[in-house]
This record gives sequence, C-alpha cells and structure tokens, in this order.
Amino acid sequence: MASATGLTIDDFERLPQALADNHELVDGELIEMSGHTPQHNLFRDFLTSLLRLYVREHQLGRIISEQEFDFGGNAHGPDVSFVSQAKCPLINMKLRVQRFVPDLAIEIVSANDTFEMLAKKAKRYRQCGTQEVWIFSVETRETYLYSDRRRAILDESEEFRPEPIPGFAMRIEDLLAGYLE
Repeated sequence: MASATGLTIDDFERLPQALADNHELVDGELIEMSGHTPQHNLFRDFLTSLLRLYVREHQLGRIISEQEFDFGGNAHGPDVSFVSQAKCPLINMKLRVQRFVPDLAIEIVSANDTFEMLAKKAKRYRQCGTQEVWIFSVETRETYLYSDRRRAILDESEEFRPEPIPGFAMRIEDLLAGYLE
C-alpha cells in the first residue's frame, strides 16, 4: 500500500521514525513492508548471526540486517546485507539510508511478497552495483541467486556460497533446518 508520492531519499531520511519504520521508498512512493512472521525473523536472525561470526573472524567487512541503502534513489532494506571491508568507511552511523549499495543483499520471502516484486528488487540491486543477490524461500525450500556469473534456482541439496564472502559455504538444507534449533 502506498502512502506518499514524489519523495526523495532526503525526504525519506527526514521522516519521523514512526512513519519510516516498516517502509521502503520505491519510485517516490512510501511502501509498507510488514508481514514478517516468526519464521521469517528467526531465519533472518540465524543467517545474520552465522554470517556475522564468519565475516568478523575473517575481517571481511560487516553484516547488517534490515539496513536501508540507496538503490538509485530508492530506499530498500535487504533482510541481510554484507558490506565489504573496502566499503565500511562509507557507513554513516547517523543516516537511516546509506548512500551506497552493499556487496551482497539477501531477501527472505515474506507472506506479502510476490515473485515479481522480489525479482524487480533483485534486478534493481544488481543494476545499482550489488554483486550478488540471494532470495530464500523457507516455504518452498528454494533459493534464487542473481549475480554476474550465475543466475539460478537452487534446491536445498545445493550450497549457499556467496562469492562476496570468500570461503563461506553451507548447504541450504542445513540453513533451513538450523534456524529452528
């Protein structure tokens, strides 16, 4: 549901927190992004903690969840983002919307998401410079990968091996089971 039109990133930045929460800025419109279930949140938190531990241990950069970035004038907050060590100095701790894009963006399908909406997001992320986009569907147990080198639908027997995070690999089946432990 759209609630405002003609907004810019700077306008979005100035919105009161109560209005900006659970919203993204898409083509000048404020779009509600609610509908996260415990399944979504638990999986996001599990994935975030796994990646954060690995990235910190190998000093590769930062893992951030639900952080908005400026994707060509649109404020999107991927469920999980990786920012490489080279881009870490660009993080502005005082801004709601970071004025760069992450190296890796991960989206987890929510109850109110459509395939078309997520595919458009992945395309926008890639066009704006994000190296890789992963979309996880806990419900169908499939994962979608968008990158320069590969575009694929992976089933749970395959590996989540994000190229921007060298050396990290985990079977998708183990990821999908691990968040429930």
